[in-house]
Amino acid sequence: METLIKRSSDGLDTGAMTPTVEARSDAPPFLRTLLQSRSVLVRKVSRCLSVSVLTTVISVTTLVVATAGLGMAAWVANITATSIATIPSYHLNRRWTWGRRDDSDLWRELVPFWALSFLGLLLSTIAVALTDGWMHDLHIGSEVVRTGAILAAHLSGFAILWVAQFVLLDRVLFADR
Repeated sequence: METLIKRSSDGLDTGAMTPTVEARSDAPPFLRTLLQSRSVLVRKVSRCLSVSVLTTVISVTTLVVATAGLGMAAWVANITATSIATIPSYHLNRRWTWGRRDDSDLWRELVPFWALSFLGLLLSTIAVALTDGWMHDLHIGSEVVRTGAILAAHLSGFAILWVAQFVLLDRVLFADR
């Protein structure tokens, strides 16, 4: 096996920082398969993380606007933020991360995906409600501190579920049929 440095389309050495390891054609088949499956997993994880970053920006922006800008109750804003962000999350994960181009299956994909999202929402909403109540009980009146604490609570519910969700999406919902 040898390390190959890939060159980008502009001729720059892109492997200097992160060399790509590829099996030579004379490498044992199991080694080639292992490296290929590792590459696919890395691609899926990075794409799923990218989708999560994008949809987190959407949900956090919605949460901030709804709570700080519109004065919406934190738990209502959290439900709204999650509902809005789940739509692009489903479509981007399904099509970009897992490459599914066929029609969505309501019971096999949509319902479980939304159930996972709303399980994260449930954890997040409990954390947001507890944090908001705690901030109120401590008489912390600063909107900046309150909003920051609510955002941290919001993100914690989804962070807890991310790894489990990735495995379920990969092995069950969007698994090769």
